[in-house]
Amino acid sequence: MSGPSPLPALAGKVAVVTGASRGIGKGTALTLAAAGATVYATARTLHAGSHALPGSLEETVAQCAARGRETGGRAIAHALDLADDAAIAGLFARVHREAGRLDILVNNAMAIPAEMTSRLPFWEKPLSNWEIWDTGVRAAFIAAHHAARIMVAQKAGLIVGLSGYVGVTYTYDVIFGTTKTATDRMMRDMAVELAPHRVTALSLWQGFTYTERALRNLESVPGMAAQLNAAAGSTPEFPGRVIAALATDPELLARSGGSWINAELARDYGVTDTDGRSIESLRASRGTPIFQPIGAQR
Repeated sequence: MSGPSPLPALAGKVAVVTGASRGIGKGTALTLAAAGATVYATARTLHAGSHALPGSLEETVAQCAARGRETGGRAIAHALDLADDAAIAGLFARVHREAGRLDILVNNAMAIPAEMTSRLPFWEKPLSNWEIWDTGVRAAFIAAHHAARIMVAQKAGLIVGLSGYVGVTYTYDVIFGTTKTATDRMMRDMAVELAPHRVTALSLWQGFTYTERALRNLESVPGMAAQLNAAAGSTPEFPGRVIAALATDPELLARSGGSWINAELARDYGVTDTDGRSIESLRASRGTPIFQPIGAQR
């Protein structure tokens, strides 16, 4: 097996990645910084050891500095509670003030209450689990609202919503599926309104990812390991590698409004995971995206 595909150059680019203390958010921040970008990394977990799962913003920032040593990439920690609308606005005001531009927004963060992966039906789960929607859709919309104001003015930018096969196939939980299906639709309709301004909005379908939480769930959630197609699982950095390729595609706008399977985009761009593997698309077994790019639907 050969090594990972090379990263494109993102020097001078500015990104915001939510939920960057661990998981896909951290993996994406590390990848974009390694490619040379300045990444505003947001999360609630600031310090190591302050959460039940490993990972913190201070660790992400330190690792981004190491990864970006040769390219000039780095991460800037920004503590953010996605339930606080004013705090979200403050993040983008800071980005505009300090960086003067914004090239990439990755709306990755989503609350994952313990009950989400349990086998309980929705009527036996607490209504407080609606926080999945509040973080995964409502806060993502607010972040995109502020990001778009910067991107429209500069006539360029990429807004990414993290979704998955759950958008069309039952996975774990009713609210989880509703949230990801809404993400796909939200990015499609944002693309329609952003098109005249040459700003791209799209959703990315990620399969199983070996995040800190997923590794714990494999040990603790009955039946999860048996359902896993191990060959299709990727590292938390794989989505970021696809996003980096998207951000440097001169024909990026042609993909706007679509829901795209990361494994298939990776094939198109010649992207492999960090271990050199080509990740398998699960389209045949898990489902097909509903939304095509808006140019293809006109």
